[in-house]
Amino acid sequence: MSWTTVADVFSGICLLLGALLALLAAVGILRFPDVLTRMHSATKPQVLGLLLALIGLAFRLRDAGSIGILLLVAMFQMVTSPIASHMVGRASFRSGQVREDLLIVNELSEVLDSHQDPRGAP
Repeated sequence: MSWTTVADVFSGICLLLGALLALLAAVGILRFPDVLTRMHSATKPQVLGLLLALIGLAFRLRDAGSIGILLLVAMFQMVTSPIASHMVGRASFRSGQVREDLLIVNELSEVLDSHQDPRGAP
């Protein structure tokens, strides 16, 4: 068995696992009850699924230019996804769309009660 055959098999496995994680993230977005759990489903398995798909593509393409572009995509995804989910969670918590009965620990409400910032556009 040659190295290219092993790389192609590994590539297929990574692509299938990435697609499965993306599917599970989509099912989680539809099935979870509130904003915070949906946000969790939209970020963690989706990012890992994308990274697995990018790894699979890198092993399949085996070109330095293509791998560089795939690394840029992975880097931007890893930078933007946590920031976007943090901002969505913060906005949903401040607007009162978070179900308090599903939270185990709620340290943010004490901070928000003591600090009032202006809401809306200036």
